[in-house]
Amino acid sequence: MRSPMSLSATAIPIDAIRYNDQGLVPAIVQDYLDGTVLMMAWMNATSLQKTLETGETWFWSRSRQELWHKGATSGHLQKVQTVRYDCDSDALLITVEQEGDIACHTGERSCFHQIAGTVTAPPADTLSQVFAVICDRQQHPQAESYTNKLLQGGDNKILKKIGEEGAEVVMACKDDDPEAIAGEVADLFYHTLVALAHHQVDLKAVYQKLQARRR
Repeated sequence: MRSPMSLSATAIPIDAIRYNDQGLVPAIVQDYLDGTVLMMAWMNATSLQKTLETGETWFWSRSRQELWHKGATSGHLQKVQTVRYDCDSDALLITVEQEGDIACHTGERSCFHQIAGTVTAPPADTLSQVFAVICDRQQHPQAESYTNKLLQGGDNKILKKIGEEGAEVVMACKDDDPEAIAGEVADLFYHTLVALAHHQVDLKAVYQKLQARRR
């Protein structure tokens, strides 16, 4: 589990936040790695202060009229990475590492998991969406799927394609062709994602490595 950031350095002006008539402000919670919107809940000045002090999310329950430490009962704590407020200072955006990868009380990863009454994976960044499709093909093979043909071919087929696509990226860069570079890098990314799925490596593990290299 990644440690929460030092929130004292973020200097969120609690008194400058524009709370509504009930003394509340909406807080949108987002996965710090892939950008998935996990939930929306309400904060008051006290819960925001406790969030900043503890590095874990605290909210205000309107139904119970009490402070609510997210995950204290379920174990699905949220380790806060950043806290931002919008241009009108009346909404918060909080990025977190979600313990257990479950934010919703239903057991879904995100509270925003429904489209027209159908349960579906919440939106995330493009690489995560493509990786989710690859993993779905792995679990539910389709006869004409190129992804399934790669997976069935194992390392020999997958790694051969990665080598080919890597060489094509090099050639596109040598030609200084932006359109070709974008296309070849996309192909390289895709085949690398297939390799991750084949070896049961979660894309979030790669994101964590990239996060560590930002410093």
